[in-house]
Amino acid sequence: MRYVDLSHVVRSGMVTYPGLPVPEIGLHLAFDDSHGAYAAGTEFQIGRIAMVGNTGTYLDTPAHRYRDGHDLAALPLERCAGLPAVVVRAAGRGHALDAAAFDGLDVAGRAVLVHTGWDEHWGTERYLDPDHPHLTEDACRALVDGGATLVGIDSVNIDDTLGGARPAHTVLLGAGIPVVEHLTGLAGLPDTGAVFTAVPVAVEGLATFPVRAFATVT
Repeated sequence: MRYVDLSHVVRSGMVTYPGLPVPEIGLHLAFDDSHGAYAAGTEFQIGRIAMVGNTGTYLDTPAHRYRDGHDLAALPLERCAGLPAVVVRAAGRGHALDAAAFDGLDVAGRAVLVHTGWDEHWGTERYLDPDHPHLTEDACRALVDGGATLVGIDSVNIDDTLGGARPAHTVLLGAGIPVVEHLTGLAGLPDTGAVFTAVPVAVEGLATFPVRAFATVT
């Protein structure tokens, strides 16, 4: 079995989405400053980070879109861990990916991972372009109807961000289907047969949080 990392590294000052605060990573306690509290030769470091939930590769729960939706603390592990994956190769299909992109695929009980190749632009202005790959409303309704468990994409947003409507989030999160955005490395997965995991910290009152998304391939 091999592991395939599907997450971007979170770095201080990096931009995940236009207009959102960047993460600030530093120290609460440095090694040298800990010496007085411990025996000679024993030292510790405690880090700190200030960031919004939508940083790096992250998972959205229904509370991101709906006031009465469940938060991270109520996210069932069976919705984000050990899921059989189906990878949808969408590069070259245009930026608006409709239901036709999923024709003939068995998505029931699966993590549907949309591989657009947009992650190659990560860290550049191009990645943040509002004209990016995304799913249409009818695509998301097809995924809901097909019984998908989780939907992820390697783009800056699963929705079209040229306007104010967010039908992909509305449809998927409304059906209780978690969304993982800003994936990377999907080219390294087979179309089927991988097992996908993207577990966030169980924070009560938060709707979105970074994940270490990965897949196992046998």
